[in-house]
Amino acid sequence: MATAGFRSAPSVLIVPLEDAFGWSRSDISLAIAINVLLFGLVSPFAAALMEKFGMRRVVMSALTTVSIGAFLTIFIQAPWQLIATWGVIVGTGTGSMALVFAATVANRWFVAKRGFVTGMLTAASATGQLIFLPGLSHLAHTYSWKSVSITVASFSLAVVPFIYFFLREKPADLGLLPYGAPADWQPPAKSELSAGALAIDTLKQGSKRKDFWYLFGSFFVCGLSTSGLIGTHFIPAAHDHGMMDTLAASLLALVGVFDVIGTLFSGWLTDRYDPRKLLFFYYGLRGLSLFLLPSILFSHIHPSTMVFVIFYGLDWVATVPPTIMLCRAVLGPARASVVYGWVFAAHQIGGATAAFGAAILRVKLGDYAAAFYISGAMCIVTAYFVLQIAKGVDDKTLRV
Repeated sequence: MATAGFRSAPSVLIVPLEDAFGWSRSDISLAIAINVLLFGLVSPFAAALMEKFGMRRVVMSALTTVSIGAFLTIFIQAPWQLIATWGVIVGTGTGSMALVFAATVANRWFVAKRGFVTGMLTAASATGQLIFLPGLSHLAHTYSWKSVSITVASFSLAVVPFIYFFLREKPADLGLLPYGAPADWQPPAKSELSAGALAIDTLKQGSKRKDFWYLFGSFFVCGLSTSGLIGTHFIPAAHDHGMMDTLAASLLALVGVFDVIGTLFSGWLTDRYDPRKLLFFYYGLRGLSLFLLPSILFSHIHPSTMVFVIFYGLDWVATVPPTIMLCRAVLGPARASVVYGWVFAAHQIGGATAAFGAAILRVKLGDYAAAFYISGAMCIVTAYFVLQIAKGVDDKTLRV
């Protein structure tokens, strides 16, 4: 939850930083793009580190890194310093406790209802967005953009003791079996490889399989159309249409409300239906909604805008539970979390591409319409390719 709040914070800083320093939107978006990129590229290595050294150590280190990066941001005077602090340091920290953390917890602690649990943990990211965005936007406009950095730095550091005292690595630490596991259940064999070697070897082995590239490509488009485009540029796009930033931030937070509902429901569906067909509907409907967005942004809240917010919220990270389920089909359950780490890296590469690319299109063309249309078209194409994943494999087999 906190990770999502920290990751989404830059979206409320674009306009305030423009006003404070006179920097171009593309300069600021480059820092956000690097943040989004590292959020994903660090993930497979973080997943491997969690397997070797434990979730608690990795998450505590990540939170401390975020706190340091956010605090240093208050001293910036040039765009490269924003890139170094919020882009590199905060991006590395948030990436180390991204959705691979949810995948690792679900794989270690649950056998039954794994899809629903994944949905619940993923929904926490939407809750973080819901809690943080309106408040951070209010701070930025009532006080200054620096108050956002101070808040993120303080909160991330405050979470560290809770992780130390309450986070447990695996059910065996409490003398338990994973939920739904049979009495003779045995944990997957632990790899003898180092964390870095495990991450690289998983990429090497996974890249030999078509299913890996289908998942990689589909999640690239997922990141491009969510965190990179809407998550980063919805507020400035609405601002271009005359909407107040605080109102736009509230709408983006409302996406988080429906995201919780949609992701939980998607997890429930993943336990019962073919995850490939679910992804087909998610990407297809997302693409159609992006085609409509340029025509439904106004200076005020319009009913059509609310329809978009509700639908996009329901669809936002509904793709995560079925994608994590399908990652188990690439190299088996033992490496599912690391496979998902690499797939999630593609998500953030897509996000970084949209975060920077949409800003360039806005500067060149004067609005975000082209960015929305391109993203929508890519979602429609992706809807076809997700049906090719693990072709010929029964959906019940995928859930084993």
